[in-house]
Amino acid sequence: MSPPDLGFFIICALAIIGLAYEAFTQPTAFVQVSIFGLADGAMYALVALGYTMVYGIIELINFAHGDVFTMGAYIGTAILGFFSFNENSFTAINLVALLVVFPVVMLVMGAINIGIERIAYRPLRNAPRLAPLITAIGMSFVLEGVMFLWHGPATVHVPDLLPHGPGFQTTIGGVFIGFKDVFVVVTAAILVTLLAIFINRTRLGKAMRATAQDRDAAQLMGIDINRTIAATFFIGALLAGAGGMIWGLYYNNIFYNLGFRTGLVAFTAAVFGGIGNIPGAAIGGVLIGLIAAYSDSYIGSKWTEVVIFGILIGVLVFRPTGLLGMRVPEK
Repeated sequence: MSPPDLGFFIICALAIIGLAYEAFTQPTAFVQVSIFGLADGAMYALVALGYTMVYGIIELINFAHGDVFTMGAYIGTAILGFFSFNENSFTAINLVALLVVFPVVMLVMGAINIGIERIAYRPLRNAPRLAPLITAIGMSFVLEGVMFLWHGPATVHVPDLLPHGPGFQTTIGGVFIGFKDVFVVVTAAILVTLLAIFINRTRLGKAMRATAQDRDAAQLMGIDINRTIAATFFIGALLAGAGGMIWGLYYNNIFYNLGFRTGLVAFTAAVFGGIGNIPGAAIGGVLIGLIAAYSDSYIGSKWTEVVIFGILIGVLVFRPTGLLGMRVPEK
């Protein structure tokens, strides 16, 4: 085992020992915190997948992806305004609204992200790496500016459409479990599973994997590179749009620069799991959500961002490939 890997292993072992102590001394509180962490981690995973897919194919860190996530929540909230529903009880109209809004938001965000790729990124595909990176940061500010002009700096309320109340929650062994927590985790798991099936079983998914391995060779084999990269941005935005809606329905409020912090945390999750690795991004998102929840509860919320970005620095120093990433030669 190399010294960097050994250092990474020691840090992880110490963290696990500390969590095991808390789980042994306060099991109920530990499980409760873990449930909240799983819900947050599921949402981070959906955003992290967009980062890792785009990086895996064109080696671009798309910093605008977090704002695509936020805009999905804004557009979803606007569409929900056309429905007359009851926030105090779950009715048929609530279910219809959810079934309509989710696919519409995902498709709209997919179309927007394809537009971003076509206008902002494709002309710079062969430019020095710094140029598309700066462009991605610029697109992030553009999207934030649009949302700021739309609703201003105030927090926007998202209707509480999901089932809630005494009939949709339970307590097991002193641990509170609400329908929202189950909904977030199950929905994210379904979306990640569908993505994995798509990547591994479909022709376009195989083209995406081939392009990620060697773009020039894939093009020589007849793969349409532009179409494949556009599809990658489209799929990443589908997940980000769904993640934005899930976040809004879970917390019931959003704000125009929500994607800045959420995007950085999700990017940390992607690096932690192994940037360019889809299962790694999903696992990294869940782990970062759990770590953030444990930090909020056992260290203090004011230290949570320090812990999360300390993990980012630690991974880059001790294990740059992340948990599931592999060392590959520079192309």
